[in-house]
Amino acid sequence: MSNFKFNLGDHVKISSSGETGAIKSRAEHTAHKNNYQVHYKAADGRAVDCWWDEADLEKDPDFEEVSS
Repeated sequence: MSNFKFNLGDHVKISSSGETGAIKSRAEHTAHKNNYQVHYKAADGRAVDCWWDEADLEKDPDFEEVSS
């Protein structure tokens, strides 16, 4: 049974850098922590897709969902 902290599309903050982005993919492993591929704009302006461990991410407190 999976036990993911974040869902696909969730907006997260990378704890170490403060950069924010959206969960693009996620992976669970038998011998490793869950990790997530986050699509975000790096501090130098590049668009980046990078994998992060669950412990390195937190919900983006500044992101507000727009209701349709």
